Amino acid sequence: MGERVQHGPATKTFATTHWSVIQAARDGSSAAARDALNHLCATYWQPVYAFIRRSGSNAEDARDLTQGFFAALLADDSFARADRDKGRFRSFLLGALKHYLVDEQRRAQTRKRGGDHELVPLDVALAETRYGIEAVAAVSPEAEYDRTWALSVLDRALGRFREESDLAGRAVLFDALKGFLTGDKPAAGYRSVAAQLRITEGAAKMTVTRMRQRFRVLVQQELSQTVLTAAELEEELRAFLRILRG
Repeated sequence: MGERVQHGPATKTFATTHWSVIQAARDGSSAAARDALNHLCATYWQPVYAFIRRSGSNAEDARDLTQGFFAALLADDSFARADRDKGRFRSFLLGALKHYLVDEQRRAQTRKRGGDHELVPLDVALAETRYGIEAVAAVSPEAEYDRTWALSVLDRALGRFREESDLAGRAVLFDALKGFLTGDKPAAGYRSVAAQLRITEGAAKMTVTRMRQRFRVLVQQELSQTVLTAAELEEELRAFLRILRG
């Protein structure tokens, strides 16, 4: 994707970051707080789940702990202790998760973690598939958290791109060429895809170039929701690329 940050469309989203979502969860009505918490849980549950699994929990316990963690964030006023001037949002979340797990170990487990209400549906099968692939290498829970976070950023950006393509009537084109964005490109390369789409090889390459530019912007928009300035976005993008490269 390259490391040059394009300070344009992405930076316009700084007004609505995950820190401002925290503010809504902290100051809003119970309904607004629940909506804010649901948003954060849907965005970050995969890296949280991966950290818990890498820390030694089985799949069932990791699911319960993940649900319990996000419920506890609001219930024990953790948001009130969050300081957006003290680093990345994902670092705050990881610190809060570590404290939660220590507290859970200290408490007698007399009730189901997370209660009976599921904040958001967790696709544990998907998480386990991803965890199983990544667990081959001996990495720390922190590294697992970071890598799963980076992959979830890619997932969200790719999902948004797919929705845009569908609305523009270009879903078939997107589905045929998305492998060139994710590294899963066909072994036969551009020629076979171009033949499938009934376009020239040159047209396929040009389309992929434009798709990569748009995909980069979407990734930056996702990252911009966790920072407050263009400088922080550039730093986070570099960290994101380092994590993906392993």
